[in-house]
Amino acid sequence: VYAGPESELPPTLAQGAETVDCEGRWITPGLIDCHTHLVHAGNRANEFEMRLAGATYEEVARAGGGIVSSVKSLRAASESELVTQSLPRLDALIAEGVTTVEVKSGYGLDLENEKKSLRAARRLGNQRPVTIRTTFLGAHALPPEAKGDKDAFIDLVAKEILPAVAAEGLADAVDGFCEGIAFSPERMARVFDAAKAAGLPVKLHADQLSNLHGAELAARYGALSADHLEYTDEAGAAAMAKAGTVATILPGAYYFIRETKKPPIGLFRQHGVKMAVATDNNPGTSPLTSLLLTMNMAATLFGLTVDECIAGVTREAARALG
Repeated sequence: VYAGPESELPPTLAQGAETVDCEGRWITPGLIDCHTHLVHAGNRANEFEMRLAGATYEEVARAGGGIVSSVKSLRAASESELVTQSLPRLDALIAEGVTTVEVKSGYGLDLENEKKSLRAARRLGNQRPVTIRTTFLGAHALPPEAKGDKDAFIDLVAKEILPAVAAEGLADAVDGFCEGIAFSPERMARVFDAAKAAGLPVKLHADQLSNLHGAELAARYGALSADHLEYTDEAGAAAMAKAGTVATILPGAYYFIRETKKPPIGLFRQHGVKMAVATDNNPGTSPLTSLLLTMNMAATLFGLTVDECIAGVTREAARALG
């Protein structure tokens, strides 16, 4: 009915209206976690120990850990089990004022399990007072049955899995992992073409461990966001600014995998790239369910201002979800 100084409250409005005293607190819009892998089964705590002993992200993946280990766990879980395991993570976010959560698939890596994962994510939104946005991340890693054939797997994702997921209305957007240990920009472009044909917006895990010019690829396709971005260069930042692609900053992953290269926040500011901040909640490289801690990490580790952190989990996170 009215928000503002008490002294200017019109007397007629005060009658019969419920008054909420905020006791000096700030009121902000509901917080938005715009990049999570919230629906997963099991955990990968052992990988944390491997990394402490000096193993790199790539070495963990090659030792049968990483995303493929989560694929095994998710395939073994029923849809209801996925919902049950994911609710405590969602509740932790809700308790901090999160009202909208993006949830990616990407631990199924075949049609049935990708659909199962996305259906579980949608069910979370029916069981809690929260808005869920789902993202199809079929191009996340190579499943064991692909036997190392990245091209054949990308064909499967682009020609069969993605169209089927889109036809059932299970995804609000399409994502991929563009990295040496995952998929090249050329392969990601094939997935993005399929997304375009299905009428779905795209986003991209880009430039996290190396600079494959993922940010530029995302910008070329008018992506909603490019995420991680530790190795993005000036050309990437300029392309994102021009395309209106949001930079989603994920300090949790940087912290947990003990990365040393920070995303180029200065370049993003210089070129006017909008910056969102998100937990990247996932079982391996960012088992983080606190968006408030994530904001603090963005400020402490990457030098974001308080204003940038608050905008990053409200207005810019909303922009990153379209």
